[in-house]
Amino acid sequence: MSESAGAPRRVPTVAVVILVAAVVGVAGLVAGSALTSGGDRVSRPAEGSAEAGFARDMQAHHAQAVEMSTTVRDATEDPEVRSLALDIMLTQQQQAGQMYGWLEQWDLPQASLAAPMQWMSETGSGMGSMDNRADATAAPGPDAVMPGMASDEDLGRLAQAGGLDAEVLYLRLMVAHHEGGVAMAQAALDLVQYQDVRRLAQAIVGSQTAELAVLNDMLDAREAGSAGR
Repeated sequence: MSESAGAPRRVPTVAVVILVAAVVGVAGLVAGSALTSGGDRVSRPAEGSAEAGFARDMQAHHAQAVEMSTTVRDATEDPEVRSLALDIMLTQQQQAGQMYGWLEQWDLPQASLAAPMQWMSETGSGMGSMDNRADATAAPGPDAVMPGMASDEDLGRLAQAGGLDAEVLYLRLMVAHHEGGVAMAQAALDLVQYQDVRRLAQAIVGSQTAELAVLNDMLDAREAGSAGR
């Protein structure tokens, strides 16, 4: 999952393909946010800003959640897991489309040479408040991995699993994924000034915290069933 410091970091292809509809849907709303009520232009986040870094990294983070959710829907017939996976897919597709649209609006590229999470280590950024968050957020470097991201090995195992095994693995991976997403969104709330970004970060904290309770309950029930087989 690591990337070299000199290679551009790309939003995964699945994000570009799956999120086209979401980008189109939010384009009008995003364009309007660049103007004040009097029609004057407002300042835009610049390259190297926390806003830009958050938009890029969270797009990639969301894209993996969509990928895992798509995989588990093909691997199980359980209606509860399939319904949850669909909810995660739709929510995170829409949010990723919104972030894609912001970068377009801000005239910033979708890819960056910066290491993942570099935006979270700016001087005076409030990083001291993150001591209890995922360790990966503490000292980002060229080989940093975003918190909660599943490894290629994890994704391969999920793709090969089926039935209850797929459900348990998906729920375990998604618990870690949401915990990492919440940590990233909380960091954004410490750093960003742009109100649209703050609102989305707060929405991610709220929705994924609530979903974590559901994920853990579903996981407990299925792990108990798996142990009894």
